[in-house]
Amino acid sequence: MYTLFISGQEILLVMALVLLLFGAKAIPDIAKTLGKGVNEFRKATDDIKREFNSHSSDIKKNINDVSDSIKKESDKFKDDIEKSTKTDD
Repeated sequence: MYTLFISGQEILLVMALVLLLFGAKAIPDIAKTLGKGVNEFRKATDDIKREFNSHSSDIKKNINDVSDSIKKESDKFKDDIEKSTKTDD
């Protein structure tokens, strides 16, 4: 994963550009709008994670159930084979 390193001079340059382009009165509104957008994005991400986890747990449960059934049948089959080989001797 890439990391982003921004120096203090670059931050000041970006802040000066924003101030020049939008003016001092518009900056709080822009920051508020960005904050709301980030908050909505986080909520959506959390909802997606929650939905994914709930469905994946159902799938895991089904896989475990099938695995247990296969193991039971396999053990029965092995027992039957052992019984039949013992009676043949």
